Amino acid sequence: MSRPTRTPVQDQDPGPPGVPPSPSDPVDSLIRDFLRVRRASTGLCSTLEPEDFVLQSMPDASPAKWHLAHTTWFFEEFILSAVDPGYRTFHPRFSFLFNSYYNAVGERIPRPRRGLLSRPTVREALAYRESIDERMVVLLRSADPSQVERFAPLVVLGLNHEQQHQELLLTDLKHALWHNPLRPAFRDRPAGPAVDAAPRRWISYPEGVRWIGHGGDGFAFDNEGPRHRQFVEAFRVASRPATSGEFLEFIADGGYDRPDHWLSDGWAAVQQHGWRAPLYWERGDDGWSTFTLAGMRPVDPAEPACHVSYYEADAFARWSGCRLLTEAEWETAADVAVSGNFADDERFHPAPPAGGPENEPAQVFGDVWEWTASAYLPYPGFRPAKGAVGEYNGKFMCNQHVLRGGSCATPRSHIRPTYRNFFYPDARWQFSGVRLAQVG
Repeated sequence: MSRPTRTPVQDQDPGPPGVPPSPSDPVDSLIRDFLRVRRASTGLCSTLEPEDFVLQSMPDASPAKWHLAHTTWFFEEFILSAVDPGYRTFHPRFSFLFNSYYNAVGERIPRPRRGLLSRPTVREALAYRESIDERMVVLLRSADPSQVERFAPLVVLGLNHEQQHQELLLTDLKHALWHNPLRPAFRDRPAGPAVDAAPRRWISYPEGVRWIGHGGDGFAFDNEGPRHRQFVEAFRVASRPATSGEFLEFIADGGYDRPDHWLSDGWAAVQQHGWRAPLYWERGDDGWSTFTLAGMRPVDPAEPACHVSYYEADAFARWSGCRLLTEAEWETAADVAVSGNFADDERFHPAPPAGGPENEPAQVFGDVWEWTASAYLPYPGFRPAKGAVGEYNGKFMCNQHVLRGGSCATPRSHIRPTYRNFFYPDARWQFSGVRLAQVG
């Protein structure tokens, strides 16, 4: 199998999908956005061997080939098929194979069995992508302006959906490669110079009524609105995420052995799964090391602690004499420029904190998703969209917790202060960390 031609991620996604880089024809801008995001996905896979594309290490993860095909199916199902009543699908069974959770669309292969799909082959999956890309470009160029205006929001949703899967592709591959005793690298990355973490400072915010949620121009997922007012008590936030060095202190102090720091469900998870450290950490004669997408590396005490569950984040906060931020507090503190270590930088691992303004929290965006104390629930007045796309977010608003800020695996243009990610509290395979908070 010939690999897809590699194009660096930073060359693929210079701006938010749906927002033109300069005044131009809106259809041309949409086509450029579409091709940039689509090529970024195959670019991420450029160093993979055919055997890598079918790995599925757990039910929560999916094979790279499935991610490539599923994001393609989204455009075929919700746009091409919807616009043209006489549309002939690329393959009559691909909807069953590559539908994720859209009950309104039809039956689908059980999620834990996605790794059993040796067919279609990787070559066929890439041919599927190329065919749908060509059909989408033809549709965008040939449709009348009123028709484009009608389905353009779905195209933008599909592009943001694909960017979510670009991140999942990276996290799922990391989990799969970690299970290989050879600990293979996804991408080589030279080790950077050793640096010390900046001392933790506290930044205070007064009480007040805040506007929370998305309310401006540009794309946002439905769960980011409606924008609403919320009273926030005075609070203090740590100037940076908790570091691996601080988490080593938590471990050394018996953090995983003392139930007094843990929620009941969290302590049960520690016992059930045998957690003794963050995911991917291994202890050897020379100390702690961790698996990264560049292979095994010594744990760097200056880097943000990563791959911890909500339970671990909460226990660490309690051990520290602190707590986690609510998502309203987090969004209040996130009134800073969106910059940081993202997938575009191709480090694919959290970086030690860089310098920044004294009165602003650092590393708010990128590096690690930050667990909040907030359950994933609808905002006041939330209503899911009609039809199958309404299943995108709303039906998951139960038993999960909100994370904010993006990670080193998130495309830069995909994140914004109002973005609400969500996972179950025992999830650890995402690039998830913790920022401490205190009462103001």
